[in-house]
Amino acid sequence: MVQGAIACPKCKQQMQEGFPLDRGDVRVGEWVEGTPEYGWLGLKWVRKKRLPITAYRCPSCGYLETYANAK
Repeated sequence: MVQGAIACPKCKQQMQEGFPLDRGDVRVGEWVEGTPEYGWLGLKWVRKKRLPITAYRCPSCGYLETYANAK
């Protein structure tokens, strides 16, 4: 296995890096700090800490694992 690679916790195969795609937007999904708050225009997120979401998929069993790491 490649150093720094993530192993599937279910079947121990090397997982593939990717990202979640929201078809309603053109950006990579983000993790937002805190609990959801709503205002007149919908969800409030502008002044909250945000991190891009990275997802890993096992090619053998299909298990997904997501991380929100600051790179």
